[in-house]
Amino acid sequence: MVPISSSRRHARLRPVAQTLGVGLVGLGVYAAVGHLGYLPHPPFQLAVLAAAAVLFALRGRWPGPVLLVLAALTGPVPAVGPVTAAAAYSVARRMARPRPRARLLAAAGALLVVCATVAGPRLGPGSAAYGLALGLVLAPTAVIVPGLVGTVRGQQGRLLRALRERGDAAERARRLADSEARIHERSRIAAEMHDLVGHRLSLVSLHAGGLELALEGAAPQLREEAVLVRRTTRDALRELRQVLGVLGPLARDTGPDALTHATGTRADIEALVAQSRDGGIAVRLDWTGPDLDARPAPVRRAVHRVVREALTNVHRYAADAHVTVTVEHDTAAADAAADGARVRVTVRNGARPGPPAPAEEPGTGRGLTGLRERVELLGGTFEAAPLPSGGFRVAAAVPAEPAEPGGGPAARRADDGPGTLTAAGPEATWPDPAGPEPAAPGPDGRRTAEVLTLGFGLAALSALMVVGIAFVYAAQPSGRSGPAPLPRVGMTYAEVAGYGVLDNAAVRAAASGHEPPRPAGTAGCVYPFNGATERHPGGLLIARYCFDAAQRLIAIDRFDVPSVRDATPWETP
Repeated sequence: MVPISSSRRHARLRPVAQTLGVGLVGLGVYAAVGHLGYLPHPPFQLAVLAAAAVLFALRGRWPGPVLLVLAALTGPVPAVGPVTAAAAYSVARRMARPRPRARLLAAAGALLVVCATVAGPRLGPGSAAYGLALGLVLAPTAVIVPGLVGTVRGQQGRLLRALRERGDAAERARRLADSEARIHERSRIAAEMHDLVGHRLSLVSLHAGGLELALEGAAPQLREEAVLVRRTTRDALRELRQVLGVLGPLARDTGPDALTHATGTRADIEALVAQSRDGGIAVRLDWTGPDLDARPAPVRRAVHRVVREALTNVHRYAADAHVTVTVEHDTAAADAAADGARVRVTVRNGARPGPPAPAEEPGTGRGLTGLRERVELLGGTFEAAPLPSGGFRVAAAVPAEPAEPGGGPAARRADDGPGTLTAAGPEATWPDPAGPEPAAPGPDGRRTAEVLTLGFGLAALSALMVVGIAFVYAAQPSGRSGPAPLPRVGMTYAEVAGYGVLDNAAVRAAASGHEPPRPAGTAGCVYPFNGATERHPGGLLIARYCFDAAQRLIAIDRFDVPSVRDATPWETP
């Protein structure tokens, strides 16, 4: 069972956390509006809020329909506003085309206003006009503003990605130009060395051949020395060409034979096996998996070199042995292993029937070492060892898609400082004297800051929604028109006091001695000031409310109390 990485686990939990967070903010708006007393039909609104949270989780698959449905639900249920705001931000951020995005946001805002107006008489403030006002308050905070913020954020992200891609392309172009310059310089050096040293070695070989012919009759005992000089010169010239192949263009192998696009494919390996079979060696090819024509050139070159070098060694040391060449292109490993697909090459020869024959031409000793370096430069493994039965086995495993040319162990072994070649072969590169670039900071800090910013923004929009909803509901008339009703005879003392009719000591003192007789059965009277006492020229109009023993209003009397006015000193006769 393959364990789930932390990044993949976070990617799975992120939508759930976003849905829960948006639902909690909507629940906060629901609680705040309910606390203010402006929440008609609370169970219905809570059920619609839960359904809106479920729809928010589907915004990635159906962004447009989900936003329109949430906007329609926000009209009759204002608590869905935070969910709609989050959906508008997310949808606007992901949409790259401006015209469809603008049309979608405009349609969502208009749909919210229409639904709020229609639902106003039954599920809203109480009338279509105040429902329209509520829709006009919710549309900017739930659709327009979050949509504009999401648009700006999406354009910023797309611009950064475009700039990053352009920077990467420019860096790749610079590296390619540097590589081309190095390749041309290597080719020039190789050509000069081949012309100078190769010409001198050819002259030495030519003179050695002439000396061999001259000594054949004059000094036969020295002829073998001349033959040895000629053969050594020929081997040195061949090895010089092989070494100069390292400095040649990348399209050429490290040998005298030119490579093509078919190098390392199944047809190429079959051709190598056929050549060895024509040379008298019993060779069998076992190929498993698809062809290598779609793989990178370094991988195909490595497969070609492993098979060719192994068969060359068989020609030298075990020409009469049975040989098996096995190539396994394992593409199924990419689904089950972390290292991806690999190409495995194995050349196995059995023990020869008789004693080992001496090689016709001595080897350079660099064949297997060069193969090991080439394979390890690609991040693969190489093994070459004799078998207990007397044969020999060469095995190599190369990644089918190497991560980076020259990034294998062989390249990492070199630590010779600036200006030193870090890898042998055509993929060699020069290290940067300035040292490695500093690692860019991870996205965790930016992601945390973005989450906090969006959270505070959603909270601010939710507060504005609550204020707007409270303003619309508070501005709605109570339904009572005309002057306030007055107490009537027969009401209880509590009902009369509910109208604001309360006893006032100053009014009682003013009425003392000027009030008419109290009605029969009166247990007490109240002399209010507000709404009953009026001032007129020469006195006051006072109202008196008399109650019986059962605290029932039995009489309402109004009488005048004259005012006392002293003459000023200058008016005295």
